[in-house]
Amino acid sequence: MVFKSGYVSIAGRPNVGKSTLLNEIIGQKIAIVTPKAQTTRNSITGIKTVPDAQIIFIDTPGIHKPLHKLGEIMVKNAFGSLKDVDVVIYVTLPVMPKSFDVDTVRKVMNSSKKCILAINKVDTVKKAILLPVIGKYAEMFSFAEIVPISALSGEGIDALVDTVKKYLPEGPQLYPDDMASDQMEKFLAAEIIREKVFLYTKEEIPHSVTVEVLRWNENDSESVVKVEANIYVERESQKGIIIGSGGSMLKKIGSAARMEIERVFGAQFYLSLWVKTKKDWRENVSFLREIGFK
Repeated sequence: MVFKSGYVSIAGRPNVGKSTLLNEIIGQKIAIVTPKAQTTRNSITGIKTVPDAQIIFIDTPGIHKPLHKLGEIMVKNAFGSLKDVDVVIYVTLPVMPKSFDVDTVRKVMNSSKKCILAINKVDTVKKAILLPVIGKYAEMFSFAEIVPISALSGEGIDALVDTVKKYLPEGPQLYPDDMASDQMEKFLAAEIIREKVFLYTKEEIPHSVTVEVLRWNENDSESVVKVEANIYVERESQKGIIIGSGGSMLKKIGSAARMEIERVFGAQFYLSLWVKTKKDWRENVSFLREIGFK
């Protein structure tokens, strides 16, 4: 049996379901998912191992028109991830492409990589709407293949993985069978905390939130992993919203984050959270570097 391995970038506009797609392919939560656009800020790696292949998927930030330094870094990283992969999956929605979509696809196609178009959320439209969309994209661009999917229901996911395998080079297995991601524990914990901030504060808090895990104390003599983290916001008013009356909102965020972190890591955790104001941190290049953005 020929074994294949390679890297695949999942690219596309914000809020098209790239992170949901990655989680569905891997079969567990690797990337956080919220209703808000541009949730993914870093390139997140998920590893899919099957009998005849190992595919390393990279979930990238949504490609958008940046409004600050953080946005510029996110878009730069999204396009930068295309350089060192074997295949690109471009994810879009079942609607006719607009001008920004066309420009974005052109830039992605300029990477000269095999590009597969995955039209997501096909379970939300009828075939009479979907087929012209497929036809339009096929007419405008030379995709290797076009695969209709629903990342939420799982429809078409196996077909997408099989399609990706066709375009991978022969190569050795790069990671152990049971490894689902190469993300560090601190990074995933910080992302889970940030996800809960987004979900519980809803529209009250924009994208001016970031999380930094300061300490991760895992002592063999203790059954509880102790984690300390800072939640940074840009304004004092945002700090008050996250803390809530008598600390109620922060307790709710912390409890939900702790339960999910325990589920993901299979251990008992003690989570301490602090909320701090870092004025205009999204424009602060030195701070962005400090918390891992390059």
